[in-house]
Amino acid sequence: MRFKDRVALITAGASGIGRATADIMAREGGVVVIADNNQGRLDTTVSTIEKAGGRAHGKLVDALDQAQVDRLVPAVAQEYGAIDILVNAVGGSTIIPQPGRPLEELSFEEWQKLIAFNLDGTFLFTHAVVPIMKRQKRGKIVNLASIAGRGLSLSSSSAYATAKGGIIALTRKLSLELGSYNITVNAIAPSLTLTERIRPHWNQRSPEAQAAEIERTPLKRVAEAVDQANVICFLASSDADFVTGLTIDVTGGLSSPGS
Repeated sequence: MRFKDRVALITAGASGIGRATADIMAREGGVVVIADNNQGRLDTTVSTIEKAGGRAHGKLVDALDQAQVDRLVPAVAQEYGAIDILVNAVGGSTIIPQPGRPLEELSFEEWQKLIAFNLDGTFLFTHAVVPIMKRQKRGKIVNLASIAGRGLSLSSSSAYATAKGGIIALTRKLSLELGSYNITVNAIAPSLTLTERIRPHWNQRSPEAQAAEIERTPLKRVAEAVDQANVICFLASSDADFVTGLTIDVTGGLSSPGS
């Protein structure tokens, strides 16, 4: 039970990689506090975890709204006694109509939207959590970057790559700032992962395109959300107490530009 009685605050935790992470942490004894902007998803996720014997609590919040985040985070710490783990899972590329369009076709509005969606939530939640973790003299922060931030995605826009590169840099910088407080800061950089949001885009690809993606991946399959969640949970557990400032590529071995 790696997370026995640990309080884990997971943003975008009612779907995708965040949801898969919540499932594992709850199964392993954690008190999972799920922050999401969709009440229906929250209710379903909390109910499912509770029926499986886990402890979960849903919090409706807009992760890009500073006032909401600044109210929520201290309230969570007060209600549950601590925030041991923060997983920043808000982000993605599909919030614009054509996520892979080249730079000259991106509008400034789309650029700003992608940058904000992929950086602001991580900043706001981390900004609010850090004082709490400093007082505790302990904490685990895990961010979601992307192989796009490594320049390894042909199908992602430059805005998305820039934002996820920012997550990688932020992770490293924060690890230096917070290490003396026994707070670790790490990230994962997923390749294409078949979450609920991404699977429809995958299904629109031709069989040939799908086969090419699988072929260029050494493990010969596309990631599922649980593949990413397993690594997040490692970084959030005591198994990774001496790991900080690291971004782990969770790609099935992909090391050259792909999706």
